[in-house]
Amino acid sequence: MNRVFLIGRLSRDPELRHTTSGMAVCQINVAVGRRTGAGREPETDFINVVVWDKQAENVAKYLAKGRQVAVEGRIQTRSYDNNEGKKTYVTEVVANSVEFLGSVGDNPKTNNVSEENPFDSMPIDEPAGTSVDNDPFASFGEKVEISDNDLPF
Repeated sequence: MNRVFLIGRLSRDPELRHTTSGMAVCQINVAVGRRTGAGREPETDFINVVVWDKQAENVAKYLAKGRQVAVEGRIQTRSYDNNEGKKTYVTEVVANSVEFLGSVGDNPKTNNVSEENPFDSMPIDEPAGTSVDNDPFASFGEKVEISDNDLPF
């Protein structure tokens, strides 16, 4: 079984490219903390992740350096000849899904969008009889006092 789950922060902005056939491919680098022995400083691994198709476009559009993500995918190894003719080996995670964690306000790419909730400034019309001062259930039965000792579990 080849399955990987990562939670970390982007160590750089996503890099979006397109294949010759027009399919989007995005490369991200996720910084993931690793526990070490007791009394030692935790270490960080920087994992290369490849995201494909529509999800790649969304990652490039909405994520930026420092944003927290959860990645589910598989490990892949490949090799190629570099510019000097030397064979280079690459190990990376091919993402099946990328979940955006944290709030939208954490993302510098959305600074043109108001970080305030537009519903905060809207007046709230409470239905009749539902204010805090007016208990809508006051006319139903008698008041019952229950303590934790009365619960059967």
